[in-house]
Amino acid sequence: MSNARATHLTRRGILAAGGALGLGAVLAACGDDDAKSGGSESTAAAKSGPWTFKDDRGTTVKLDKVPTKIVAFTGVAAALYDYGIEIKGVFGPTTLENGKADVQAGDMDVSKLTVFGNVWDQFNVEKYAAFAPEVLLTTTFDSAGTLWYVPEASKAKIAKLAPSVAISVYDRQLTKPLQRMWELADSLGADLTATKVTDAKKRFEEASERLRAAAKARPEIKVMAGSAAQDVFYVSGTNFSIDLEYFKALGVNFVEPSESAKKATGGWFETLSWENVDKYAADIIMMDDRTATIQPADITEATWKKLPAVKAGQVIGRSPEPILSYDKCVPMVENLAKAIEDAKKVA
Repeated sequence: MSNARATHLTRRGILAAGGALGLGAVLAACGDDDAKSGGSESTAAAKSGPWTFKDDRGTTVKLDKVPTKIVAFTGVAAALYDYGIEIKGVFGPTTLENGKADVQAGDMDVSKLTVFGNVWDQFNVEKYAAFAPEVLLTTTFDSAGTLWYVPEASKAKIAKLAPSVAISVYDRQLTKPLQRMWELADSLGADLTATKVTDAKKRFEEASERLRAAAKARPEIKVMAGSAAQDVFYVSGTNFSIDLEYFKALGVNFVEPSESAKKATGGWFETLSWENVDKYAADIIMMDDRTATIQPADITEATWKKLPAVKAGQVIGRSPEPILSYDKCVPMVENLAKAIEDAKKVA
Protein backbone atom coordinates (compact mmCIF):
# COMPACT_ATOMS: atom_id res chain seq x y z
CA MET A 1 0.00 0.00 0.00
CA SER A 2 1.53 3.29 -1.02
CA ASN A 3 2.35 6.03 1.47
CA ALA A 4 0.37 9.06 0.39
CA ARG A 5 1.88 12.36 1.38
CA ALA A 6 0.06 15.63 1.86
CA THR A 7 1.02 18.25 -0.63
CA HIS A 8 -1.90 20.52 -1.30
CA LEU A 9 -5.34 19.89 0.17
CA THR A 10 -8.00 21.51 -1.96
CA ARG A 11 -11.60 21.94 -0.89
CA ARG A 12 -12.65 19.60 -3.70
CA GLY A 13 -10.24 17.04 -2.32
CA ILE A 14 -11.59 17.41 1.17
CA LEU A 15 -15.11 16.73 -0.01
CA ALA A 16 -13.93 13.86 -2.11
CA ALA A 17 -12.46 12.50 0.96
CA GLY A 18 -15.94 11.76 1.93
CA GLY A 19 -14.84 8.81 0.14
CA ALA A 20 -11.51 9.05 1.77
CA LEU A 21 -12.26 9.77 5.32
CA GLY A 22 -12.83 13.30 5.33
CA LEU A 23 -9.77 14.73 4.02
CA GLY A 24 -8.40 12.09 3.21
CA ALA A 25 -8.61 12.28 -0.28
CA VAL A 26 -6.18 14.65 -1.35
CA LEU A 27 -3.69 13.74 1.17
CA ALA A 28 -2.09 12.12 -1.68
CA ALA A 29 -2.24 14.50 -4.30
CA CYS A 30 -5.64 14.81 2.09
CA GLY A 31 -24.81 9.68 36.12
CA ASP A 32 -24.21 13.12 37.57
CA ASP A 33 -24.50 16.53 36.02
CA ASP A 34 -20.77 16.72 35.35
CA ALA A 35 -20.84 13.39 33.57
CA LYS A 36 -23.78 14.45 31.45
CA SER A 37 -22.19 17.76 30.52
CA GLY A 38 -18.90 16.18 29.58
CA GLY A 39 -17.14 17.23 32.76
CA SER A 40 -15.06 20.34 33.29
CA GLU A 41 -11.49 21.56 33.45
CA SER A 42 -11.33 20.29 37.03
CA THR A 43 -11.68 16.76 35.66
CA ALA A 44 -8.35 16.99 33.91
CA ALA A 45 -6.82 18.77 36.88
CA ALA A 46 -7.54 15.70 39.00
CA LYS A 47 -4.21 14.37 37.81
CA SER A 48 -1.30 16.34 39.15
CA GLY A 49 2.36 16.39 38.30
CA PRO A 50 4.11 16.26 34.92
CA TRP A 51 2.20 15.27 31.78
CA THR A 52 3.71 13.22 28.98
CA PHE A 53 2.09 11.85 25.84
CA LYS A 54 3.69 10.21 22.82
CA ASP A 55 1.56 10.75 19.73
CA ASP A 56 1.26 8.82 16.48
CA ARG A 57 3.98 10.86 14.79
CA GLY A 58 6.41 9.54 17.37
CA THR A 59 6.49 13.00 18.98
CA THR A 60 6.55 13.11 22.78
CA VAL A 61 5.05 16.18 24.44
CA LYS A 62 6.12 16.90 28.01
CA LEU A 63 4.51 19.52 30.24
CA ASP A 64 5.00 20.43 33.89
CA LYS A 65 1.36 19.61 34.63
CA VAL A 66 -1.72 18.08 33.03
CA PRO A 67 -2.90 20.70 30.52
CA THR A 68 -6.25 22.42 30.99
CA LYS A 69 -5.86 25.22 28.44
CA ILE A 70 -6.34 22.88 25.51
CA VAL A 71 -7.23 23.69 21.91
CA ALA A 72 -8.39 20.80 19.74
CA PHE A 73 -9.81 19.96 16.35
CA THR A 74 -13.58 19.89 16.83
CA GLY A 75 -13.93 16.14 16.34
CA VAL A 76 -11.15 15.44 18.84
CA ALA A 77 -12.74 17.78 21.38
CA ALA A 78 -16.08 16.01 20.86
CA ALA A 79 -14.49 12.62 21.52
CA LEU A 80 -12.77 13.81 24.68
CA TYR A 81 -16.04 15.39 25.82
CA ASP A 82 -17.58 11.92 25.83
CA TYR A 83 -14.85 10.89 28.27
CA GLY A 84 -15.51 13.83 30.60
CA ILE A 85 -12.76 16.15 29.35
CA GLU A 86 -14.14 19.53 28.37
CA ILE A 87 -12.13 21.46 25.79
CA LYS A 88 -12.67 25.23 25.72
CA GLY A 89 -11.03 26.10 22.39
CA VAL A 90 -11.60 24.38 19.04
CA PHE A 91 -10.92 24.67 15.31
CA GLY A 92 -12.65 22.90 12.45
CA PRO A 93 -16.36 22.46 11.59
CA THR A 94 -18.13 23.55 14.76
CA THR A 95 -21.19 25.67 13.97
CA LEU A 96 -23.61 25.93 11.06
CA GLU A 97 -24.82 29.20 9.55
CA ASN A 98 -27.84 29.10 11.85
CA GLY A 99 -25.61 28.79 14.90
CA LYS A 100 -26.46 25.18 15.59
CA ALA A 101 -23.81 22.52 16.12
CA ASP A 102 -22.07 20.88 13.19
CA VAL A 103 -22.30 17.09 13.14
CA GLN A 104 -18.60 16.91 14.04
CA ALA A 105 -19.21 18.80 17.30
CA GLY A 106 -20.97 15.82 18.85
CA ASP A 107 -22.68 16.60 22.15
CA MET A 108 -20.67 19.73 22.95
CA ASP A 109 -22.46 23.01 23.68
CA VAL A 110 -20.95 25.02 20.84
CA SER A 111 -22.17 28.30 22.32
CA LYS A 112 -19.61 27.89 25.09
CA LEU A 113 -16.63 27.23 22.83
CA THR A 114 -13.95 29.60 21.61
CA VAL A 115 -13.69 28.87 17.89
CA PHE A 116 -10.43 29.76 16.12
CA GLY A 117 -11.57 28.64 12.67
CA ASN A 118 -14.84 27.09 11.54
CA VAL A 119 -13.93 26.21 7.95
CA TRP A 120 -11.02 24.76 6.00
CA ASP A 121 -7.89 26.92 5.87
CA GLN A 122 -9.23 29.30 8.52
CA PHE A 123 -7.36 29.72 11.82
CA ASN A 124 -7.16 32.97 13.80
CA VAL A 125 -3.58 32.87 15.06
CA GLU A 126 -3.85 36.13 17.04
CA LYS A 127 -6.93 34.86 18.87
CA TYR A 128 -5.15 31.56 19.48
CA ALA A 129 -2.12 33.33 20.95
CA ALA A 130 -4.33 35.37 23.28
CA PHE A 131 -5.96 32.17 24.49
CA ALA A 132 -2.50 31.05 25.71
CA PRO A 133 -2.88 27.35 24.83
CA GLU A 134 -0.82 24.72 26.59
CA VAL A 135 -1.28 22.09 23.87
CA LEU A 136 -3.02 21.59 20.52
CA LEU A 137 -4.73 18.27 19.78
CA THR A 138 -5.77 17.05 16.34
CA THR A 139 -5.63 14.11 13.95
CA THR A 140 -3.44 13.31 10.96
CA PHE A 141 -4.52 11.72 7.68
CA ASP A 142 -1.16 10.91 6.13
CA SER A 143 2.12 9.17 6.79
CA ALA A 144 3.91 12.52 7.10
CA GLY A 145 1.95 13.49 10.22
CA THR A 146 0.35 16.61 8.72
CA LEU A 147 -1.84 18.28 11.35
CA TRP A 148 -5.47 18.14 10.26
CA TYR A 149 -7.15 21.53 9.78
CA VAL A 150 -3.99 23.46 10.70
CA PRO A 151 -3.44 25.75 7.68
CA GLU A 152 -0.22 25.31 5.75
CA ALA A 153 0.33 29.08 5.60
CA SER A 154 0.23 29.60 9.36
CA LYS A 155 1.38 26.24 10.73
CA ALA A 156 4.83 27.57 11.72
CA LYS A 157 3.33 30.43 13.77
CA ILE A 158 0.85 28.06 15.39
CA ALA A 159 3.59 25.58 16.25
CA LYS A 160 5.55 28.23 18.14
CA LEU A 161 2.66 28.94 20.50
CA ALA A 162 2.13 25.44 21.89
CA PRO A 163 3.23 21.84 21.29
CA SER A 164 0.91 19.58 19.31
CA VAL A 165 -0.39 16.04 19.61
CA ALA A 166 -1.74 14.09 16.62
CA ILE A 167 -3.76 10.89 16.56
CA SER A 168 -3.38 9.06 13.26
CA VAL A 169 -6.52 8.18 11.31
CA TYR A 170 -4.60 7.00 8.25
CA ASP A 171 -4.30 3.46 6.90
CA ARG A 172 -5.48 1.59 9.98
CA GLN A 173 -8.67 0.10 11.32
CA LEU A 174 -11.07 2.12 13.47
CA THR A 175 -10.20 0.26 16.66
CA LYS A 176 -6.65 1.62 16.73
CA PRO A 177 -7.45 5.37 16.79
CA LEU A 178 -10.30 4.62 19.20
CA GLN A 179 -7.77 3.07 21.56
CA ARG A 180 -5.36 5.98 21.09
CA MET A 181 -8.08 8.51 21.91
CA TRP A 182 -8.92 6.43 24.98
CA GLU A 183 -5.27 6.65 26.04
CA LEU A 184 -5.18 10.40 25.42
CA ALA A 185 -8.33 10.87 27.51
CA ASP A 186 -6.79 8.77 30.28
CA SER A 187 -3.66 10.92 30.30
CA LEU A 188 -5.82 14.04 30.67
CA GLY A 189 -7.61 12.70 33.73
CA ALA A 190 -10.69 10.97 32.35
CA ASP A 191 -12.45 8.41 34.53
CA LEU A 192 -12.42 5.43 32.20
CA THR A 193 -14.09 3.23 34.81
CA ALA A 194 -17.28 5.32 34.71
CA THR A 195 -20.32 3.23 33.81
CA LYS A 196 -21.15 5.47 30.85
CA VAL A 197 -17.69 4.88 29.40
CA THR A 198 -17.44 1.13 29.99
CA ASP A 199 -20.98 0.57 28.72
CA ALA A 200 -20.18 2.45 25.50
CA LYS A 201 -17.13 0.27 24.88
CA LYS A 202 -19.17 -2.87 25.47
CA ARG A 203 -21.90 -1.66 23.09
CA PHE A 204 -19.28 -0.98 20.42
CA GLU A 205 -17.93 -4.51 20.74
CA GLU A 206 -21.46 -5.94 20.54
CA ALA A 207 -22.28 -3.79 17.50
CA SER A 208 -19.10 -4.99 15.80
CA GLU A 209 -20.04 -8.63 16.35
CA ARG A 210 -23.51 -7.90 14.98
CA LEU A 211 -21.98 -6.39 11.84
CA ARG A 212 -19.62 -9.35 11.46
CA ALA A 213 -22.57 -11.74 11.69
CA ALA A 214 -24.65 -9.70 9.23
CA ALA A 215 -21.83 -9.57 6.69
CA LYS A 216 -21.27 -13.32 7.01
CA ALA A 217 -24.99 -14.05 6.58
CA ARG A 218 -25.40 -11.70 3.60
CA PRO A 219 -22.14 -11.89 1.59
CA GLU A 220 -24.04 -11.08 -1.60
CA ILE A 221 -24.92 -7.57 -0.40
CA LYS A 222 -22.63 -5.01 -2.07
CA VAL A 223 -21.98 -1.73 -0.24
CA MET A 224 -20.69 1.47 -1.84
CA ALA A 225 -19.30 4.46 0.08
CA GLY A 226 -20.04 7.73 -1.70
CA SER A 227 -19.92 11.49 -1.34
CA ALA A 228 -21.80 14.09 -3.37
CA ALA A 229 -20.64 17.44 -4.69
CA GLN A 230 -22.36 19.76 -7.13
CA ASP A 231 -20.60 18.51 -10.26
CA VAL A 232 -19.27 15.10 -9.30
CA PHE A 233 -19.81 11.98 -7.23
CA TYR A 234 -16.97 10.37 -5.30
CA VAL A 235 -16.69 6.62 -4.70
CA SER A 236 -14.36 5.74 -1.86
CA GLY A 237 -12.02 2.80 -1.76
CA THR A 238 -11.37 1.02 1.53
CA ASN A 239 -7.59 1.48 1.39
CA PHE A 240 -6.96 4.17 3.98
CA SER A 241 -10.25 5.10 5.70
CA ILE A 242 -10.42 3.86 9.29
CA ASP A 243 -14.13 3.06 9.20
CA LEU A 244 -14.13 1.28 5.84
CA GLU A 245 -10.97 -0.66 6.64
CA TYR A 246 -12.61 -1.88 9.84
CA PHE A 247 -15.92 -2.77 8.22
CA LYS A 248 -14.10 -4.62 5.46
CA ALA A 249 -12.14 -6.59 8.08
CA LEU A 250 -15.48 -7.58 9.61
CA GLY A 251 -16.49 -9.03 6.25
CA VAL A 252 -18.51 -6.28 4.57
CA ASN A 253 -18.51 -6.62 0.77
CA PHE A 254 -17.51 -3.20 -0.59
CA VAL A 255 -17.44 -1.71 -4.05
CA GLU A 256 -13.78 -1.02 -4.82
CA PRO A 257 -12.85 1.54 -7.50
CA SER A 258 -10.17 0.31 -9.87
CA GLU A 259 -6.59 1.02 -8.89
CA SER A 260 -6.05 3.01 -12.07
CA ALA A 261 -9.07 5.20 -11.27
CA LYS A 262 -7.81 5.88 -7.74
CA LYS A 263 -4.25 6.64 -8.79
CA ALA A 264 -4.86 10.37 -9.22
CA THR A 265 -6.06 10.64 -5.61
CA GLY A 266 -3.34 8.62 -3.98
CA GLY A 267 -5.59 5.62 -3.66
CA TRP A 268 -8.41 7.23 -1.72
CA PHE A 269 -11.32 7.45 -4.15
CA GLU A 270 -12.59 7.68 -7.71
CA THR A 271 -14.31 10.72 -9.18
CA LEU A 272 -17.37 10.13 -11.36
CA SER A 273 -19.51 12.51 -13.35
CA TRP A 274 -23.20 12.37 -12.46
CA GLU A 275 -23.81 10.84 -15.88
CA ASN A 276 -21.62 7.90 -14.84
CA VAL A 277 -22.82 7.56 -11.27
CA ASP A 278 -24.20 4.11 -12.14
CA LYS A 279 -20.74 2.75 -12.99
CA TYR A 280 -20.74 0.44 -9.98
CA ALA A 281 -23.54 -1.85 -8.86
CA ALA A 282 -24.46 -1.51 -5.18
CA ASP A 283 -27.25 -2.77 -2.95
CA ILE A 284 -26.52 -0.24 -0.19
CA ILE A 285 -24.99 3.22 -0.54
CA MET A 286 -23.30 4.87 2.46
CA MET A 287 -23.31 8.64 1.99
CA ASP A 288 -20.98 11.19 3.58
CA ASP A 289 -22.93 12.95 6.35
CA ARG A 290 -20.66 15.98 6.76
CA THR A 291 -22.32 19.35 6.30
CA ALA A 292 -19.90 20.39 3.54
CA THR A 293 -21.30 17.68 1.27
CA ILE A 294 -24.64 17.41 -0.51
CA GLN A 295 -27.00 15.13 1.40
CA PRO A 296 -29.07 12.43 -0.36
CA ALA A 297 -32.38 14.26 0.08
CA ASP A 298 -30.94 17.24 -1.78
CA ILE A 299 -29.53 15.37 -4.78
CA THR A 300 -31.61 16.21 -7.83
CA GLU A 301 -29.67 14.33 -10.51
CA ALA A 302 -31.91 11.93 -12.43
CA THR A 303 -29.13 9.36 -12.71
CA TRP A 304 -28.89 9.24 -8.93
CA LYS A 305 -32.61 8.71 -8.48
CA LYS A 306 -32.51 5.76 -10.90
CA LEU A 307 -29.89 3.84 -8.92
CA PRO A 308 -31.37 0.56 -7.59
CA ALA A 309 -30.22 1.24 -4.03
CA VAL A 310 -31.78 4.71 -4.10
CA LYS A 311 -35.07 3.45 -5.53
CA ALA A 312 -35.13 0.72 -2.84
CA GLY A 313 -34.51 3.24 -0.06
CA GLN A 314 -31.24 1.55 0.84
CA VAL A 315 -29.15 4.68 1.40
CA ILE A 316 -27.65 5.28 4.84
CA GLY A 317 -25.34 7.88 6.37
CA ARG A 318 -21.62 7.51 6.81
CA SER A 319 -19.23 9.48 9.02
CA PRO A 320 -15.94 9.70 7.10
CA GLU A 321 -14.47 11.56 10.09
CA PRO A 322 -15.97 9.65 12.99
CA ILE A 323 -15.87 11.14 16.47
CA LEU A 324 -13.37 8.82 18.11
CA SER A 325 -15.24 7.79 21.22
CA TYR A 326 -16.86 4.38 21.55
CA ASP A 327 -20.20 6.05 22.28
CA LYS A 328 -20.22 7.91 18.97
CA CYS A 329 -18.99 4.96 16.91
CA VAL A 330 -21.69 2.55 18.09
CA PRO A 331 -24.50 4.02 15.91
CA MET A 332 -22.49 3.94 12.69
CA VAL A 333 -21.62 0.26 13.20
CA GLU A 334 -25.20 -0.63 14.17
CA ASN A 335 -26.67 1.29 11.22
CA LEU A 336 -24.56 -0.60 8.72
CA ALA A 337 -25.34 -3.92 10.39
CA LYS A 338 -29.08 -3.24 10.25
CA ALA A 339 -28.88 -2.07 6.64
CA ILE A 340 -27.18 -5.31 5.58
CA GLU A 341 -29.59 -7.44 7.63
CA ASP A 342 -32.63 -5.76 6.03
CA ALA A 343 -31.27 -5.16 2.51
CA LYS A 344 -32.91 -6.48 -0.62
CA LYS A 345 -30.58 -7.67 -3.36
CA VAL A 346 -31.19 -4.97 -5.98
CA ALA A 347 -27.89 -4.47 -7.78
